[in-house]
Amino acid sequence: MLLYSDLITDDELFSDAFPMKLVDDIAYEVDCQTIVIKKGADIDIGANPSAEEQDEGLEDGAETVNNVVHSFRLQQTSFDKKSYLTYLKGYMKTVKAKLAETNPDRVDAFEKGAQAFAKKVVGGFKDYEFYTGESMNPDGMVALLNYREDGVTPFFTFWKDGLKEVKL
Repeated sequence: MLLYSDLITDDELFSDAFPMKLVDDIAYEVDCQTIVIKKGADIDIGANPSAEEQDEGLEDGAETVNNVVHSFRLQQTSFDKKSYLTYLKGYMKTVKAKLAETNPDRVDAFEKGAQAFAKKVVGGFKDYEFYTGESMNPDGMVALLNYREDGVTPFFTFWKDGLKEVKL
């Protein structure tokens, strides 16, 4: 199994246990889904709750979460377009510097691909939700959550060159 961590913060972001595909050799799209997590064991005290209380009990006993967010303790954050562009410019500069040290042959492909992909992201800015790694380090990657054309199937986008693979 491969675990993908943030190159800058070492936060674990996702694993190859989730369906994923490489897009334009610049980003991974990782399919995810909404799951229900039970918050604890139900305790039967022998009472006969009303139908209304039963509905409330179901809500109290379970939580609906995104499986990637839950598994890797991603933290939701927010941006307006201007602040996201400012963040992205600094992030891309940091990743480029890391690439120059570790994989200089990849720098040109990264610059071209990242610029084109960033335009797509900014063009659909209102469709995204933003998540950071568990440490919430502002220098790290901001993962992008969006939905497929059906409007209900979620997927994350992670910058390929901002990740490191760890074999487990």
